[in-house]
Amino acid sequence: MRYTFLFLWLVMPIGVWSAYVAWGTPHAIWEYQFRDNGDTNNPLAERWYVACTFVGWTGVVRVTAEAGHCPWVRFFKAGGVQ
Repeated sequence: MRYTFLFLWLVMPIGVWSAYVAWGTPHAIWEYQFRDNGDTNNPLAERWYVACTFVGWTGVVRVTAEAGHCPWVRFFKAGGVQ
């Protein structure tokens, strides 16, 4: 029982590896395209996004927007779009 704590450090690397296998690596939004509603420079104007470009450890991934929205962070596996 007292030697169990010696292997406690393995929880973190196994957890990180499991998250990588399950969801992939995080990618942050880099660029996006949206339909112009006539008020392009207004950051508060309602927009319908068409395409999103994400950048992360495994490279750049360009995907279509989901329901007109681009999340700030998205997870992708090594092959690109899942």
